[in-house]
Amino acid sequence: MIRRTGFPARSLRARITVLATVLAAVVSVVLLWLTWTLVGDAVSAVPQLPPGTTVRVDGVDVEASVLADHLREHARQRVLIGGAIAFCFVVAAAGILAWTFTSRVLRPLREITGTAKRLSVESMGERIGELSTRDELAELARTMDAMLDRLQAAFDAQRHFVANASHELRTPLSVIRTELDVTLADETADEAELRRMAGVVRDATERAERLVGSLLLLARTDGAGLVLTERVDLAAVAESAWRAVAAEADKRGLRAEFRLAPTPTTGDPALLERVAGNLLENAVRHNVDNGWIEVSTVPGPRWATLRVRSSGALLDPATVSELFEPFRRAGVARTARSGAGLGLSIVRAAVQAHEGTVTAEPVVGGGLTVTVHLPAAA
Repeated sequence: MIRRTGFPARSLRARITVLATVLAAVVSVVLLWLTWTLVGDAVSAVPQLPPGTTVRVDGVDVEASVLADHLREHARQRVLIGGAIAFCFVVAAAGILAWTFTSRVLRPLREITGTAKRLSVESMGERIGELSTRDELAELARTMDAMLDRLQAAFDAQRHFVANASHELRTPLSVIRTELDVTLADETADEAELRRMAGVVRDATERAERLVGSLLLLARTDGAGLVLTERVDLAAVAESAWRAVAAEADKRGLRAEFRLAPTPTTGDPALLERVAGNLLENAVRHNVDNGWIEVSTVPGPRWATLRVRSSGALLDPATVSELFEPFRRAGVARTARSGAGLGLSIVRAAVQAHEGTVTAEPVVGGGLTVTVHLPAAA
């Protein structure tokens, strides 16, 4: 198989030089031809003497018509000789100047190419930097640096996500293996011990299943477009999501207050229900016993708003934005006893897929307020 590669900088330099030289040669030939033609026309326009008239030149009588033809040919010959000499100098000068200036112009391009060749996944921190020029190449360098910044952020996020996912999956798998090893090593294990082991294994399996499901949902939602769009009322979505966690909220003695006005938006009903469900699940599970929850929907001309406020632990305002990162729970990574830490990550991905925004801010005295803005339905 023949592998085609791009032209290196020196080949591009040679091609530009040849192009400039050929262009200068063509222009020189055209100018030489115009000069030769104009000189011939100018000589031809000289008034003619009557036929048979003789003219004395250097003591010799010469017929006027012969002298005119001789002067015409002599003038054109001088033009051709001088033009040929000028043509050679112009073409040579064009080639030398094109070769020299092309080297200076393409120097930033060689720097960009060299940096691109050195880059790899392990050396994504290198950048082209500011160039001495202020032309399109400098704009290309800035664009590539910005692209490399985004790529490095994506690689770092991917490494972080994979490391956290591996840690989360290792925990239930370790529990399952430990329980199985301990039970199998106990030759006197009775039915009660086996049932206890089965219960622990089932709980660990369910946790791993929830984590895998959340990872799949996040992978499908993050950066993907909407497959289904229809009119959705955020108030109805919030009521449906609350019914799923109402029993758990009652067990913890949580007081819930709802201010739900019809708030239509357009989007995927399943994703929007997952948004409301994750917000209310977080409000219940990360709350304090006998705490409170406030859920409100606010319609608007441009934005449909869903807001969930709840009591809870004190949060550092500087770290609230980290809650939307995968595997972050109440501002502390991988320390909660329930949940996978992907709830708000899924919320952010789903809201961004709907071209909306989501923000979070701590509540004075402890707790969190999460506000979702989605485009209002027409």
